[in-house]
Amino acid sequence: MTTQQTQTQTPDLTFPAGFVWGAATSAYQIEGAISADGRGRSIWDEFVARPGRVLNGDNAEVAIDHYHRYRDDVKLMAELGLTAYRFSLSWPRIQPDGSGAINSAGLDFYKRLVDELLAHGIEPWVTLYHWDLPLALEQAGGWPARDTSKRFGDYAAIVHGALCDRVTNWSTVNEPWCAAFLGYASGEHAPGRREPAQAVRAAHHLNLAHGLAARAMREQSASSAIGGCVNLYAISPQTDSEADLDAARRIDGLQNRFFLDALLKGRYPQDVLEDLAKVTDTSAFILDGDLETINAPLDMLLVNYYSRFTVSGTPGGAASAAAAPTDSGSPWVGSEHVSFVNGGRPVTAMGWEIDDAGLLEILTWVAREYPAVPMVISENGAAFEDVLTPEDSVHDAERQAYIDAHLRICHQAIAQGVPLRGYFAWSLMDNFEWAWGYGKRFGLIYVDYETQRRIPKDSALWYAETIRRGGLRPPAE
Repeated sequence: MTTQQTQTQTPDLTFPAGFVWGAATSAYQIEGAISADGRGRSIWDEFVARPGRVLNGDNAEVAIDHYHRYRDDVKLMAELGLTAYRFSLSWPRIQPDGSGAINSAGLDFYKRLVDELLAHGIEPWVTLYHWDLPLALEQAGGWPARDTSKRFGDYAAIVHGALCDRVTNWSTVNEPWCAAFLGYASGEHAPGRREPAQAVRAAHHLNLAHGLAARAMREQSASSAIGGCVNLYAISPQTDSEADLDAARRIDGLQNRFFLDALLKGRYPQDVLEDLAKVTDTSAFILDGDLETINAPLDMLLVNYYSRFTVSGTPGGAASAAAAPTDSGSPWVGSEHVSFVNGGRPVTAMGWEIDDAGLLEILTWVAREYPAVPMVISENGAAFEDVLTPEDSVHDAERQAYIDAHLRICHQAIAQGVPLRGYFAWSLMDNFEWAWGYGKRFGLIYVDYETQRRIPKDSALWYAETIRRGGLRPPAE
């Protein structure tokens, strides 16, 4: 074999044919143009206007101006060789009050975006909801109100009906845990409420919204691939003590099993309901037929994975380094006594521990314990302290190593029989990072927020090469 043949041979870690190589964003974090073309107000528009809610008083009025720059952004995606792009729709851009009249200008924006993606050979993956609830619905009760779930089902039917001729892959609610417990228990996210009992209602109604949306889309087109999207964490007790083991059970229950069991088994975990009983009577709002609706058949499960939690049941333990940037309450309804401790692993700029092995733990656990369903890594990435050099480069070796390690885990999971179909890096570009404002950068592409210039980081160039190769280079000898 010649030297040239050796250098160009198929890499050892080749992914299956048809594996989806993508990157992801969300509407509120990138679009800007919050008052353009009839868009209504969202809960995040109101939240960022409150002093002290977002680091440095940042807002998303402009964000990274994707609303006006989407064509150039799609060209960048094509240059990276992405085969798919996961993005969310802004509900208030399409339906300003969350019900009633449709804003055709807002819907037309997404039609143009989808057409642009398809013209560049990039498959659009649409997420219906990534946390930007129309403000009018929050004023009517928000996610704790059952009617919001019904409005979401109507909204799903509208956008799916408009786009399903060009979009095959759909997910409903992104990370319902965050929307419920960061939005209504800790107050870290919009709408900024600290009402634990209402947060549990919100969690159930977000699950119900998924089921109603899935049903509405399925009735319109049997060819659409529909999935639910959950953020899962590997959970470890700090010690083998009874208190720490119970803390791990509790956090796993509220973070992982509360949502997975409902989506895939049509029930809520009994131990979690018992944990929550001191906070609220769940029988008052989990009505007959709800779980059957939530347990709608799925074509795929979308998994967002970032880190591992190490927990202690001893009150007053060390606080997690991933604390909110502003004052907040606890999102761990019914388990507020649990402490999050550092497990001794390296951390990202968010203070999140880097634990690629936890991803294998999660994927194999889901494949083993739940009904068989194809899976996709719909978000995985890391924030680091990126520096733009005078030569317009960003040497983000830590991010490249993070993504490389997690992709190797994906390859390992597939080899072990996990039905993993694709990977979406979070995120395509630096953007508005919720309560952290513009203080944290997750992007493969660096954004100069003053000029809106887009500059691919070293990790983007490496990811593009990985996609071209269809896999990862063999480990160094």
